[in-house]
Amino acid sequence: MIALSQFNGLSKDEAVGLLAPCVAIPAWGETLVNLRPFASRHALLQTAREAMDYWGEDELNAALSAHPRIGEKPTGGQAHAALSRQEQSAVDSENERLAQALQEGNARYEARFGRVFLIRAKGAAAKRFTGADAPTAAYRRRRSD
Repeated sequence: MIALSQFNGLSKDEAVGLLAPCVAIPAWGETLVNLRPFASRHALLQTAREAMDYWGEDELNAALSAHPRIGEKPTGGQAHAALSRQEQSAVDSENERLAQALQEGNARYEARFGRVFLIRAKGAAAKRFTGADAPTAAYRRRRSD
């Protein structure tokens, strides 16, 4: 994690590079970087949310497609791969039953909505993402809408 004062002081290229693993939309990162300095963490987060309001379908698809499916472990040394591995550390890919449940839930969600199911996994128990949980529950909620 980096302090806000450090983020505000980074060069444009360094700051854009730091934000790239967060969202795979270069224009989003560039917008935030160009609006520095931020007076508070709240101001930075609010600006990040507001910048998302301008995403179209293509940007949303690009952002979602850059993330691995829940239960998939990305390889490589890139920052986004390391962040995803850390976030999904509670999901045991060696557990075949869990892996199968995640794969089935992901497939149902993608078949219904045409995009990857994305959820913040950091600190969550793996069981949250199986059975009547995560992809399945999200699928059921969205289906009833």
